Amino acid sequence: MENKVFVVTDTTSGIGKALAMDLAKTGEVLVMIAPNAEQGNTILKEIRLATQNFNVSLELCDLSIMSSVRNLAEILKSKYAKVDVLINNAGVYKTRRGVTVDGFEEMFAANYLGPFLLTNLLLEMLQAAVHANGSARVLNITAPSTVQINFDDLQSEANFNSLKAFGAAGMANLLFTFSLARGLESTGITVNAIYPEPIKKPFAPLRLFSQRMSRPSDNAAESIVRAALAPEFEKTTGRLLQAGEEIEAPAYACDRAAQQRLWEMSERLTDLLATKGSLPVNDPSL
Repeated sequence: MENKVFVVTDTTSGIGKALAMDLAKTGEVLVMIAPNAEQGNTILKEIRLATQNFNVSLELCDLSIMSSVRNLAEILKSKYAKVDVLINNAGVYKTRRGVTVDGFEEMFAANYLGPFLLTNLLLEMLQAAVHANGSARVLNITAPSTVQINFDDLQSEANFNSLKAFGAAGMANLLFTFSLARGLESTGITVNAIYPEPIKKPFAPLRLFSQRMSRPSDNAAESIVRAALAPEFEKTTGRLLQAGEEIEAPAYACDRAAQQRLWEMSERLTDLLATKGSLPVNDPSL
């Protein structure tokens, strides 16, 4: 049987590195995504040595830059026929407002817009996995943020607060997850959000960031791998998961009007509609 292809972003530290190690142990094809060649190659060598899986490779991409995301998508399409599991694992935190070359606030771009664009550009490859193996999965690593999106100040130009900006990107991922899952119903592609840490206190963006940058617990990575591989999750879609169980998403994340508005703005910001050949997605407002 043809090898499965796993694509994981931000694999050079924290949960991303642990995920890459665990997925490499399966012996399947793993594509690690990292923004830095030196750091990425160091982790690549470490994982190959530890797992003896030489189907592990590295591709470079800065998820905050849309041209870099588009370049990554083209590279993946040129090298692989399909993607069985896409894990969007971005977690950039900035104390001061920064702007990308595209004019986007850095956290919004890296943690949400980049993954939004990459996922949409890889939909055909995910559908190819469905044809080959019966299913494909998208997992968005995020948290149950309660920060509501300020659509009138999406890039935090008028009022920047680092914690709120970080939380807004997390909420954007939840809105995106649920609308995409609904749009891909009956295609064989499932889409879920995963909060990898135990919920002991009300969500705080800075606490999440510090957890993800520290050495992750085995359970954190294992719960994500389980959602990526276990047969019992093959049909699960449009859910927020934690430790292998569904948890209640913030009410605002289920607001279809907010989902639709964010989707439409994201399409314009990433120029997604100009991309030809992407898999059609049902109207996320339905």
